[in-house]
Amino acid sequence: MKKYFLTGLVTLLPLVVTIWVAHFFVGLLTKPFIGVVSLLTDRLPINSPQVIRTITQVCILISLFILVFVVGLVGRRLFFNQLLRLNDLILEKIPLVNKLYKTTKDIIASLLSSKEQSFKQVVLLQFPYRGAYAIGLIAGNAPQTCSEAEGKELVSIYIPTTPNPSTGYLVMCQKKDLILMDMKAQDAIKYVVSCAVIQPETRKTE
Repeated sequence: MKKYFLTGLVTLLPLVVTIWVAHFFVGLLTKPFIGVVSLLTDRLPINSPQVIRTITQVCILISLFILVFVVGLVGRRLFFNQLLRLNDLILEKIPLVNKLYKTTKDIIASLLSSKEQSFKQVVLLQFPYRGAYAIGLIAGNAPQTCSEAEGKELVSIYIPTTPNPSTGYLVMCQKKDLILMDMKAQDAIKYVVSCAVIQPETRKTE
């Protein structure tokens, strides 16, 4: 019985404290704001002081809710941004790790950036052997020296690995060996990261 009583107390106590705090602030702010509400409702057919008092308290409750929401939103964003800056600062000071971190960060930024043209077209290609297919992203044209050495125009394809898409394979092949996919790059990354659990609803086009 003691256990149930403590469980009920823990469950109800935050609610009671919240109601008490709200009631305290509403009572504290009712008198200062009741004059403002009276002026706003002066032209309306409202003469009852009780009605004006109720409207005042409702407005105060709505204002408190909006204030708490805005403060929470700003505080969460500022805290999150500060946490990200601190994380970058720490990782960029560690030898060897800083280079890997910066490279990974640049790759992810390129994958998700809407301004970059690279990594936007999703393709299927036979990899690592004929008959097996892998999802890849067109990174751009292959180096000119590579195309000249092969005697054919090649494109660079980035093949992300599961479950970490920041690592993968970079292969070069001809455009005719690629199957263009009607799939967003973000959906392809989700498919790879989730180990094929998240299935994108897409339409394949060659």
